[in-house]
Amino acid sequence: MKILLDENLPKKLKQHFPDHQVYTVVEMGWKGKLNGELMQLMTKEGFDLLVTFDKNLKYQQNLSRYKITVFVLSAEDNSYQSLTPLIPTIKYELSRLKHSTVVTIQRD
Repeated sequence: MKILLDENLPKKLKQHFPDHQVYTVVEMGWKGKLNGELMQLMTKEGFDLLVTFDKNLKYQQNLSRYKITVFVLSAEDNSYQSLTPLIPTIKYELSRLKHSTVVTIQRD
């Protein structure tokens, strides 16, 4: 699976998904791209999943136009320490991945 970590997430999260191709927005040279353009670039490059901290994305874009799933992480802040407890839920949701959906991932 090809995963993109949005620029608002720590790069260190990549290490938790060794069985997948994980890239950051910065690594792809897409820093500062608007969400619509980012989704188009992701489609062109064959990405399956966007992981973001941007809770407004689903209201700003018609995500059903894209065959990309979006995981919106919900935590106190977007620090590595705050997001690490979400890793098991992210992995579980990866196993159930459905295209063109938005999944909010938060602590129980």
